[in-house]
Amino acid sequence: MTTYHFIGIKGSGMSALAQILSDMDYNVQGSDVNKVFFTQKPLEQKGIPLFPFQKENIVEGQTLIASPAYNEENEEIKAAMEQNIPVNKYPNFLGEFIQQFTSIAVTGSHGKTSTTGLLAHVLQEAKPTSYLIGDGTGKGEKDSEYFVFEACEYRRHFLHYSPDYAIMTNIDFDHPDYFSGVQDVFDAFQEMAMQVKKGIIACGDDNYLQQLNAQVPVVYYGFNEEHDFCGKNIRSDENGTHFDVYVRSSFYGSFTIPGYGKHNVLNALAVIALCKYEEVDINIIQSRLITFSGVKRRFSEKLVGNQVLIDDYAHHPTEIAVTIDATRKKYPNREVIAVFQPHTFTRTKTFLDEFANCLQAADKVFLCDIFSSARENKGDLSIQDLLELIPDASTISEETIDQLSKYEDAVILFMGAGDVQKFQQAYENCLKSKQ
Repeated sequence: MTTYHFIGIKGSGMSALAQILSDMDYNVQGSDVNKVFFTQKPLEQKGIPLFPFQKENIVEGQTLIASPAYNEENEEIKAAMEQNIPVNKYPNFLGEFIQQFTSIAVTGSHGKTSTTGLLAHVLQEAKPTSYLIGDGTGKGEKDSEYFVFEACEYRRHFLHYSPDYAIMTNIDFDHPDYFSGVQDVFDAFQEMAMQVKKGIIACGDDNYLQQLNAQVPVVYYGFNEEHDFCGKNIRSDENGTHFDVYVRSSFYGSFTIPGYGKHNVLNALAVIALCKYEEVDINIIQSRLITFSGVKRRFSEKLVGNQVLIDDYAHHPTEIAVTIDATRKKYPNREVIAVFQPHTFTRTKTFLDEFANCLQAADKVFLCDIFSSARENKGDLSIQDLLELIPDASTISEETIDQLSKYEDAVILFMGAGDVQKFQQAYENCLKSKQ
């Protein structure tokens, strides 16, 4: 039996795929940089061997899967080329792997990780389901009927996939280091839509998704009564968010989710629509929606003393806005403190004004230095450029994190796609040292 060797195994998609193959009893190992990432913990728990990058890892008889982040400059890829061992890029391998299942791709500029996790949580109760989530979570079932996976639009990676179904949550301008504008993003989604084999579940409240052309049925969901699946009577309490669903104007059922904010209702509507399309029993859908605990780094809460600390991946103005809104809905009587680490100089420069506007929905804003990408140059932009646009905002570092302690009974949002978790950890360590 071949050994699957993952080059760059700590990447979120790579880690998840490695877990899936391991669950299916394949021999799996991988290599990466020595830095610790949250994605490696589940690999270690499954006993998957992890190695530092070195050419000696490459031997005959392996099936090599490489992260798109690495090319022939990587010593292992270079060694494979010298030995004439084929190197499968992650999107190419995944595109072929999914063909043995009823595959459901979940994509969109925002919300795809949470929606993938929610769909997997519901669907696996009905039928054997394998799933790959962008937070580094993967689970494989040997006799899976369904394969639920997150399909990323960055660099048009999702065009390597021809899934049976696609859920499309929204289209927005992001990844300005690659896409030229929102029309370029739409063109990528339009091309993806033409590759779907059975049906598309799309958010009808998104103006761009309304313009999709496809060779398969497009089922729309949202809050407009004209949509195929419509959410109505939305109300929130301490138990979560409750809403009714109408299918083509006929009452279908009432549902409850633990999350808050309309974006979470929309994610649930997408899952409900797909599951009804696949004839999943409504009782299963209702019971599983209410027990969903969320995915990693998406509104992950922790009570420390009288403060609520929330770790969230929000790194785009649209995501920050809905995260603060959800916080307000869940904790209407608490002060909301935003600790934001911008992700990449390119994105920060492109959306500088939008970041300033959405962050002002918090009661107080603290800004961390910009988390840079290996793909870009810093240029002349700094965190001061954003600081100047937000009244009363302050900068913060691991050394000055203690200033958060004066906001008693507050909700502190740590937001960003880089390593903003280190600021939360530093703050927790600071509080422990005072005890």
